Amino acid sequence: MSNQNREFVIQGVNTRGEAFRPSDWAERLAGVMSSFGGGRLGYSPYCFPITSGRIKCVVVDARLKEIEPMAYNFLVNFARDNELQVRPGRDAERPEAGDVAAQKRPP
Repeated sequence: MSNQNREFVIQGVNTRGEAFRPSDWAERLAGVMSSFGGGRLGYSPYCFPITSGRIKCVVVDARLKEIEPMAYNFLVNFARDNELQVRPGRDAERPEAGDVAAQKRPP
């Protein structure tokens, strides 16, 4: 991952091209980094599951390395130990959920 990437993506495909199991691995891994607040359990903005091209993935914000190095190292080591493919994520900051909803509303 280059220094300019704000995030990286752990893909649910190993280096041999095989799908990683169990099928809910991404939700489980991101769930380890979840927090409880406001009466709800929610994914961290620094680690959350997505599906990209029908492949389960976990997005990791690179700033986690400075905020919580042990959590960051856990995620990096998880990908390495399971031989999962890792690709760069977005360079730009992701919009907040409220910002996305506001952009989709008709004028």
